[in-house]
Amino acid sequence: MAMFVHLTPAANAPRVRRSGIRAISHGRDDSLPRGLYCFPVLPSYTLTHQWLRELSRRSGPRGLVAVHIRLPDDESVTLGRYHRAPATVTAAEAVRRVAALPDPRGWEVFVPRAVTKREVHRIRAVSQVTGWRYFPDSNGKVPCTCFGCRVRGEYGSQRLRQRRPHPLDGPPPASAVLVRQIAAAGSPGDPEQLVQTLHWFGMRRRGPVDRLAHLADHPDPKVRRALVWAVENWSSRGATELRHRLSQDPDATVREAVEWTSPEPRS
Repeated sequence: MAMFVHLTPAANAPRVRRSGIRAISHGRDDSLPRGLYCFPVLPSYTLTHQWLRELSRRSGPRGLVAVHIRLPDDESVTLGRYHRAPATVTAAEAVRRVAALPDPRGWEVFVPRAVTKREVHRIRAVSQVTGWRYFPDSNGKVPCTCFGCRVRGEYGSQRLRQRRPHPLDGPPPASAVLVRQIAAAGSPGDPEQLVQTLHWFGMRRRGPVDRLAHLADHPDPKVRRALVWAVENWSSRGATELRHRLSQDPDATVREAVEWTSPEPRS
């Protein structure tokens, strides 16, 4: 049996003890069903729990716990370094390959199924300062403040964005400034100016839906697509209705944008 460690928020520990680990993560290989990420248990405590500090950035107030799981040696899993295409191997082969690496930092194993209660070996507390953050060897390198890399609500993130503003991703202008830019664009409005302004609206969690709703009738479909991306994460009143309205758009690319940004799971 191959031994792996799965890191999960401490709040999940009672459920894991009761019914195992749910398959809620998407793997790097889109052809695989949902499953969970884990890492082989190595002689080095630091390497075994290397992902802990990075995952702790989104773990919740109680931190993470380590769930040790046993999988059959011939269990099919995927193995690879993050952001790279993984290879399909057996669980035993994954342990062997990782143990033989001169530097296994950043490697991950994906199990394309749920883990049962019987396969959970033990749950243990771990040091919350173990491992690397952002990426291995990130110390001394300037952090990226683009919209894709930054974590909303992370300690010091707003101060970092203000000190090192990204040329494309902010910090965005105030909402009132953006509303004035929409009004100044005219009717129906210059598409390029509107798309640029909607780009900044897309970095907000809430916004003035009533001031943007008229853009759903703009003659240029790229403006309507930009509107979809702008309001995709908004929780403002009327945002759901606006997204539904855009889902009925006559342009196929606009409808596809709505489908892609839908919070409902896609098969």
